[in-house]
Amino acid sequence: MLTQKQIDFYHEFGYIGVENVLSAAEIGELRRVTDEFVEKSRAVTQHTEVFDLEPGHTAETPRLRRLKDPIKQHPLYDQTLRHPKILDIVSQLIGPGLRSNGNKLNMKYAEFGSPVEWHQDWAFYPHTNDDLLAVGVAMDPMTLENGCLLVIPGSHKGPIVDHHSKSRGIFVGAVTDEDFTAAGAVPILLEAGGISIHHVRTLHGSAPNTSSNPRRLLLYQYCAIDAWPLMGFGSWDAFNATIVRGEPTRVARVTNVPVRMPVPAGEKGGSIYETQTMMEKRMYNVPAEKVLAR
Repeated sequence: MLTQKQIDFYHEFGYIGVENVLSAAEIGELRRVTDEFVEKSRAVTQHTEVFDLEPGHTAETPRLRRLKDPIKQHPLYDQTLRHPKILDIVSQLIGPGLRSNGNKLNMKYAEFGSPVEWHQDWAFYPHTNDDLLAVGVAMDPMTLENGCLLVIPGSHKGPIVDHHSKSRGIFVGAVTDEDFTAAGAVPILLEAGGISIHHVRTLHGSAPNTSSNPRRLLLYQYCAIDAWPLMGFGSWDAFNATIVRGEPTRVARVTNVPVRMPVPAGEKGGSIYETQTMMEKRMYNVPAEKVLAR
């Protein structure tokens, strides 16, 4: 459980790192299952509903950039989503009733690993209130060299920065304000088994992996149970199936939060990596030799 000091830090700065949440044995199992999916990715040559591939992926040298919806791919990922320690911590920050509104496993390979441009998760899925956050389960140590999560403290209290192309008007999944800088950004450094937590409005990104070590981060998104998505939620039964703690409610809590809707969509989707390729100007310059035509 978090101390009051940790809770206050999260609310003040919009992020926190917590060590020793999962045991070495639990992390070992997550790595084992993840390695199995990397092996399975050898059989595909382009993005699928399960696999998002790194540029340069081949059957001989598999580079799986993202496992999509891991909770649907293996029961261990679903069990980790519902891990009592994680849910207890999240409940301390956004309340006892919790939904999950997304999950993914992002991987960065040694000496490259795609960067993620600066963005706010809130730009992708605004709700009736902003008691939403993302938990990152560190399957490897998170370091500056291997592309750990970077955040701008306190940015969750500011505006929703534009994530749309200036010339085309489409949503590109990253900050496009030409005056934006990442000044003041700090890393969330963790040992394997620790978790990062960032508020849905906190500006964050991650650089390429320049180290000789992998960086695997299992990401779970959680919402207060009375936060309702402004873009719709499908059927009532499907919506309630996302509850991980608490009981269904028909009462949406509405607060005064800034919103920019993520429309219109562009021609590329499927993952944040693909969406961000529609940007006209990127903060992280990926070397041309790393971007191989597929």
